[in-house]
This record gives sequence, structure tokens and C-alpha cells, in this order.
Amino acid sequence: MFDALYNYRQGDIHAAEFPDEFNKLCIPFENSLSEEQIDVFHKILDCVSDTAAAEMRAAYMVGFKDGASIIADVMTPD
Repeated sequence: MFDALYNYRQGDIHAAEFPDEFNKLCIPFENSLSEEQIDVFHKILDCVSDTAAAEMRAAYMVGFKDGASIIADVMTPD
């Protein structure tokens, strides 16, 4: 259920752009690589992206559960 909610709302989340520092480091580095090294580098970047996405999904689930716990606590009479 959480994945469905996250994936539905994902279109509403505006992705951040790479900072200038990333481009200043990455572009010259990539230009110094061979074709084979570029392929490996892109695979590494994909792995980093996939890991970040998984962490965001996990954080979304934890935040949702925390929010539900807070609401339940507030709504429960003492």
C-alpha cells in the first residue's frame, strides 16, 4: 500500500537538479574515460540513483507511519 501511495505521489515530487559542483566534477571526469569506463561509470551512477530512490521510499513509509501514530495519539482521549 505504501509503495502505491508513494508511486502515485511521486509525480508531485519535484526532482532536484544536480548542483553545479557535480557538473564541474563529473563532466571532465567522464570526458577522460574510455567508452567501456563510461558504461561502468553510468552503471555506478544508476546504482547510486536506485539506492537513493529506495531510501526515499523507505523514509516515506516511516514518515507516513509516524504521522499516523501522531494522529492516533492526538485523537485518542486521555
